[in-house]
Amino acid sequence: MYSRIAGTGGYLPRQVVSNFDLQARMETSDAWIRERTGIERRHIAGAEESTVDMAEQAARAAIAAAGLKPEDIDLIAFGTVTPDLVFPNSAVLLQARLGCKRGAPAFSMEAACSGFIYALSVADKFIRAGEAKHALVVGAETLSRITDPADRGTAILFGDGAGAVVLSAASEAGILSTHVHADGAHRDLLYCTGGLGRGKAPGTMPPGDFIRMAGSEVFKLAVTRLGQVVDEALAANGLDQSALDWLVPHQANIRIIQATARKLDLPMERVIVTIEDHGNTSSASVPLALDAGVRDGRIQRGELLLLEAFGGGITWGAALVRY
Repeated sequence: MYSRIAGTGGYLPRQVVSNFDLQARMETSDAWIRERTGIERRHIAGAEESTVDMAEQAARAAIAAAGLKPEDIDLIAFGTVTPDLVFPNSAVLLQARLGCKRGAPAFSMEAACSGFIYALSVADKFIRAGEAKHALVVGAETLSRITDPADRGTAILFGDGAGAVVLSAASEAGILSTHVHADGAHRDLLYCTGGLGRGKAPGTMPPGDFIRMAGSEVFKLAVTRLGQVVDEALAANGLDQSALDWLVPHQANIRIIQATARKLDLPMERVIVTIEDHGNTSSASVPLALDAGVRDGRIQRGELLLLEAFGGGITWGAALVRY
């Protein structure tokens, strides 16, 4: 038994913050941001809009694209670092919101920008083991809630959104392989200062805790680790890079995306790039890019895709997919 992607979905909040909006309130410029990141605008959740709210919209679109109903879903794997609540986890909240099968497993995974790849890997293994038939895999974030508006190094990068796929059991492999890794020795390069387990008085929650990033160090490590996991995914399947039809990368920085494309000898025309419109949406970025490529007709059934991501922690991973 294998799994294949049966449907994709995405959602972006209506509110858009452009580089020019940021330029008006901090020492930066549209040209500076575009040159260094490739970002032109990012979407920001409304005050009453939550991570699960956005995930619901993306999930409903993916379920409909798969030709299924919510009650057909018998597993939810949800990647996020910005859950609605400490508990119940976001997948449980989404399960109830959608009306999915009661009693089926639903869990969240915290792996920063690699969260969707991690969740995809776990859901694929559930299906391969015969423990699920239709799995909903989600990546959703409201990073605007943990981004310091005064920090030029991070405020220009992050946006909000949600992406989802439905994996369904199949007789031939759609998910050829997944590869996930972590190295906590680099935790100080990209992290959020908030937390409930240390340095907080009983009964208090952490106000004003934000993402912190050592930009140049993260860039160099991301290029190295993504290059390694790309090689690993191809080698695991006995494939050469020439077999790839599309690269669907995490949308963190256009220069990281370009470096990965060069390693694969792929022209940028064969790379799904959404960073200019989305910014970095962490665990939502890969499924949002995948959904964009599917819905505009670039990605076709039978084509070979490489999905990859790198996130805080640090975490990284890749999936080789026959769409």
